[in-house]
Amino acid sequence: QLQLVESGGGLVQPGGSLRLSCAGSRFTLDYYDIGWFRQAPGKEREGVSCISSRGSSTNYAGSVKGRFTISRDKAKNTVSLQINSLKLEDTAVYYCAAKPATYRCYINQPDEYDYWGQGTQVTVSS
Repeated sequence: QLQLVESGGGLVQPGGSLRLSCAGSRFTLDYYDIGWFRQAPGKEREGVSCISSRGSSTNYAGSVKGRFTISRDKAKNTVSLQINSLKLEDTAVYYCAAKPATYRCYINQPDEYDYWGQGTQVTVSS
């Protein structure tokens, strides 16, 4: 059973930073497109960012572009999401997900992602 495990969430003040990590268990993340999604209470799941397997192209939601950075660490078999300049509206549970490899990933097609982690809570509060 392929598993994804997120970590790095927490409570942070507005303007702060966090680094979320997605680790793969029993499979190599480099062979998959990896996406980050988030869901706030009472809201629909929202695509945040993704990185493709082939070519490592990236994609970001407009609301996070310039503040979030997705990257791979092949040696650690992880995909990280660096979150800077956090805003109150970034509060949500953040999930990573994996899908078959492509040259370009998209974050508006969550149903194409086959494997999901359990999520990590990010709370932005003053």
